[in-house]
Amino acid sequence: MTTSKKLTGFIAIVFVSCFGLNAQTKNEVIEVYNQAIGLMKTDIPGAISAFEKSIQMSEQVGDSATELKDKAIAVLPDLYYQKAYKLYATDKKIPESIIAGKEVIKVSEKYGNESTKEKAQKLMVFAYAAQGNAYFKNNDNENAIKAFDSALFINPEYTKAMFNKALVYKKMDNADKFTETIDLFISKSQADTTQTAQANKLALDYFRSTGAKLSQTTKLDDAITALNASFKYGNDKDVYYYLALTYNKQKKFADGATTAQKGLDMETGTPEAKAKFYYELAVALAGKGDANACATFKNALYGPFLTPAKAQMTNLKCPGAAPAPAAK
Repeated sequence: MTTSKKLTGFIAIVFVSCFGLNAQTKNEVIEVYNQAIGLMKTDIPGAISAFEKSIQMSEQVGDSATELKDKAIAVLPDLYYQKAYKLYATDKKIPESIIAGKEVIKVSEKYGNESTKEKAQKLMVFAYAAQGNAYFKNNDNENAIKAFDSALFINPEYTKAMFNKALVYKKMDNADKFTETIDLFISKSQADTTQTAQANKLALDYFRSTGAKLSQTTKLDDAITALNASFKYGNDKDVYYYLALTYNKQKKFADGATTAQKGLDMETGTPEAKAKFYYELAVALAGKGDANACATFKNALYGPFLTPAKAQMTNLKCPGAAPAPAAK
């Protein structure tokens, strides 16, 4: 046999051997791929592992396994998403679902699956918001803020996270951050009158409560600032009452009279309900030396204002007032 014939025969033998090895390996890919298909309904993590193995094997086989590789790539990102969704919705394992969601995004980007990436991002927004709520309930305010910020980093328009973030700042009594956050929420929610009304009430209540507490301390300027801040969110008769109370404590009686009258004009209830406004109005009038103070104190003779109003009338020597007790 010539050298040429021997070489030709050797090449033929090698070709047949390689062809047989390639076919056998492709069959193994098919077997692993089919295993992955069978696991999809019962064992998602197992299916993910099998599909990834089939992709790796397909790459080793080459062109003959490209179709199998493409099929595996087509379903793999969604399987990762199903895993993350189950952790979030069914198992209620929020931190684990966030980790899984990040895996979905990574795999989706690797294989160019934009739609699954978008689904994963939405899921992570909900997961981070749920995590923030859990931290809030456990009084872990700093981590609650971080979680809500993570949700808003993915979707800056997610107003629910904005509102809940504002609740955290309210709980922390961080007036500046609360204002910044609730104002952003209101600006993003203009189309929803129910949501904006809820937010405005939350802010008004916060600043009224803050101002009322400060009015009982020596921080009277801070009380005025807080009470005036509430007007951006609505008009409230009790805010005028606390403003009148605070101005009178500062001996700013003209401002006290003006704000007390505004609150009185808004109060349409019983004489008992009007008593607190009449009392602060009368204090302001007395401070200004206005002769109408006595008549105004008479309108404050109800409930908790009965005794202090009587004492004021005695001090002013109002007509019909009880005389001051004799000195001993």
